[in-house]
Amino acid sequence: MQNKKSFLLLLTLAIMASLALVGCSSQSSKDEVEKKEPETSTETESEYPITIKHALGEAVIESKPERIVTIQWANHDVALALGVVPVGFSAANFGVQDDSGLLPWTKEKLDELGTTDPNVFQDTDGLDFEAISDADPDVILAAYSGITAEDYELLTQIAPVVAYPTAPWATTWREQVEFNAKGMGMEKEGKQLIKDTEDLIAEKLSAYPQIEGKKVVWVNFSAEDLSQLHIYTPADSRGAFLEELGMAYPESIKALIEDPKSYSLKLSTENVEALFDADLIIGYGDDALYETIKEDPLLGKIPAVERGSVAFITSESPIVAAGTPNPLSIEYTIDEYLELIGKAIDKIEE
Repeated sequence: MQNKKSFLLLLTLAIMASLALVGCSSQSSKDEVEKKEPETSTETESEYPITIKHALGEAVIESKPERIVTIQWANHDVALALGVVPVGFSAANFGVQDDSGLLPWTKEKLDELGTTDPNVFQDTDGLDFEAISDADPDVILAAYSGITAEDYELLTQIAPVVAYPTAPWATTWREQVEFNAKGMGMEKEGKQLIKDTEDLIAEKLSAYPQIEGKKVVWVNFSAEDLSQLHIYTPADSRGAFLEELGMAYPESIKALIEDPKSYSLKLSTENVEALFDADLIIGYGDDALYETIKEDPLLGKIPAVERGSVAFITSESPIVAAGTPNPLSIEYTIDEYLELIGKAIDKIEE
């Protein structure tokens, strides 16, 4: 109890210090990320201590963790896919249809593993350091996250932290599995999970040969402001997964990406010609948004928009939260996702 009180006091002081430094935290985090070179192990068996180097430092795990905590997005799904229920994990903050904080594939797997009352951190407005500490973790998994260097320093006072390999929010689903599984002492099982997921994707893709080789861009439009477009780059797991499905970003978009580690970029509607080479546009939206875009004097000239080769993901669809994929979400949504993409691509031939 005394140790816990000491930690909470230290945590409070650290948080106060970090608030004082908030003006420079963003740049310091960026600088620290750029200094680190990611490394992954080629070991086939877990031997301790395990050292996992990542963008914010390294996690040294002295023995096989028994109490797994995950934070931010989808890392708990990797643990669940490996048959382990975390002793605490962050609520999903996007695509949840109720107040449970659980996406449908997460709930389905928890039910399968016999867990009806998981410890879910209600931390969508910021990490709940006290709740994380109360879960008494042996390791904290954050391979897919946007934690800052300041967050990381506080978390490492609780337990070793497995952060992202290169940059915030730029972790592919394979890297999520590789880093998190290694942090759990389950590297071999992680490799098998990757293979099983790859086999599933290949099997499902075989029914959609029209997808192969098509040019695609993930674009987020806002009906309230059509002057700026938000694009997820191939560094983002959404874009990376589209490329894994056999598509590619057009060179006109790649040429605009100044930082290859950045997961997004902004495009002025005045430069909309950069989207003219896209066979398909994917994004979040509905029929009303599509009609608004189609009537716009500039956006309406995009060939994919003119012919209807637009795959908009509505807020009611499970895919809305599966664009950033992991093994559980892929298995749960891939049929619906490929059908949506396939129908949009078919418009090319109509």
